[in-house]
Amino acid sequence: MTYTAPSDFDFELPRQAIARYPSSVRSESKLLALPKQGSLQHDRFKSIRSYLKAGDLLIFNDTKVIPARLLGRKKTGGRIEVFLERILDNNRMLAQIRASKAPHPGDELIFESNIRLRVLHHHTHFYELQYEHPDRTILEVIESIGEIPLPPYLHRAPEESDQERYQTVYARHRGSVASPTAGLHFDDALLNALRKKNIQMGFLTLHIGAGTFAPVRVDNIHEHQMHSEYFELSPDLCAQIHTAKSQSRRIIAVGTTSLRALETAGKSGEVKPYRGDTNIFIYPGYSFQVVDALITNFHLPRSTLLMLVCAFGGYNRIMDAYRIALAEGYRFYSYGDAMWIERD
Repeated sequence: MTYTAPSDFDFELPRQAIARYPSSVRSESKLLALPKQGSLQHDRFKSIRSYLKAGDLLIFNDTKVIPARLLGRKKTGGRIEVFLERILDNNRMLAQIRASKAPHPGDELIFESNIRLRVLHHHTHFYELQYEHPDRTILEVIESIGEIPLPPYLHRAPEESDQERYQTVYARHRGSVASPTAGLHFDDALLNALRKKNIQMGFLTLHIGAGTFAPVRVDNIHEHQMHSEYFELSPDLCAQIHTAKSQSRRIIAVGTTSLRALETAGKSGEVKPYRGDTNIFIYPGYSFQVVDALITNFHLPRSTLLMLVCAFGGYNRIMDAYRIALAEGYRFYSYGDAMWIERD
């Protein structure tokens, strides 16, 4: 049976099932495990080590969330909200803008400390904005005036604790507007315990864009156009993967962003160094080339992320697991609980 309608990936998600705050301890969140053989298991995330084998290669996305939400005004006084999509260079960025009246090329947007961004172009979904200053880059400006871009479904303003908790402990390269949330469950103690068990670790960088929250608005998912996101996969990581594959060791993606990057770089059957954009859309019927197991959070109904997880774990298997998760009180989305999925 084929699953091509967004309604195939729908389920009733009570608002209270969406986690508005993280667990008090990162690794104490709940874990729903779907092993390759055997029945579904309920656990705590700190027990992920029991599902991993010595020699497994865990691959993390080490992107770092930047304060991508900017509040300001137009010259006319009208309030605006700017949500960064990506940094283009030292002086330019792409962003979504919410305003009572859309700005035009040439308009100036004014923020605190009299910082001004000029509208250069209006593309289909985004505005191109420019900041000119000999001593400061546009990224430095954003980090001085922006706030953590919590997902809209949390229905709350960011708090001081989000500065730490909406960031993975291994975040390194600035540029993401959303957290690679599967990684939020790892703390330093757990990572050290995994190293002692000889779990191998590798890192890639994929900067998540605002399009990660974009709904599917077509009747047939084959017609959906994914947003593009920039990622880098190094020669060193390729070597790690090739060695692991040659020794029949498992490749485990921490999060859907890591999985999408790995499958993009390995679409030929061999993972190659990569630096550029991906708009890969993974849904049931996709043939996986690289990843053997996935650590991921619970995703929203009709989302491309749920479609990806159904492709990886099997449609019926995943949808049944989601029904059980809801009945058992698992928490969904960015600050929610986690799944361990071994591919069929």
